[in-house]
Amino acid sequence: MIKTPAFFIDMQICTGCKTCMVACKDKNDLDSGLRWRRVYEFCGGDWVVRSNGTFTQDIFAYYISMGCNHCQDPVCVNVCPSCAMHKDASGIVLIDSKKCVGCRYCEWVCPYSAPQFDYTNGIMTKCDFCQSQIQEGREPCCVEACPTHALLFGDYDELIALHGKKGIIAPLPSPEITCPNLVIVPPKQDKLPDYNKGLIQNPEEVKDE
Repeated sequence: MIKTPAFFIDMQICTGCKTCMVACKDKNDLDSGLRWRRVYEFCGGDWVVRSNGTFTQDIFAYYISMGCNHCQDPVCVNVCPSCAMHKDASGIVLIDSKKCVGCRYCEWVCPYSAPQFDYTNGIMTKCDFCQSQIQEGREPCCVEACPTHALLFGDYDELIALHGKKGIIAPLPSPEITCPNLVIVPPKQDKLPDYNKGLIQNPEEVKDE
């Protein structure tokens, strides 16, 4: 029995294939511009001068598959004026489409860009953890589709017990903002949050519409 549903990402084996993105978009029949899961390509590095005057480099690149983290303290729920954004008994953050007024406050405050505005219907949308599949005993579609099993799903406390609670890495926001139900194995070339030489290399693919 999963008490606190959480995503787990092993960034050491994520290849950036974006199958999770495609599976999410296909399963939920999302319109163009709606991306409930995004894969960021974070790269950087520079030339480094050795003590003997010669040069080397510290180039790095890694991928971050990111969706809604169904946070323990979801700021999106806190700012929603119509109570459309809410957390159910199982800990999943959901949107009641009948109550949503499309104000987009949740979109503006979420540090993970999880809530997505549906221009066709004028309301917010987001990952619902494939709630119907979980109730059937299945995993979320993004997890089922991952060819390397870099993306997994389970109970937050159990995942922490298995893998430990790792520190945050660039370019993710501070976990203190929302306490996300997210457990990661960082890449071997991970950078600290204050690293300022890295860039998102696929901005068009992951940008907010």
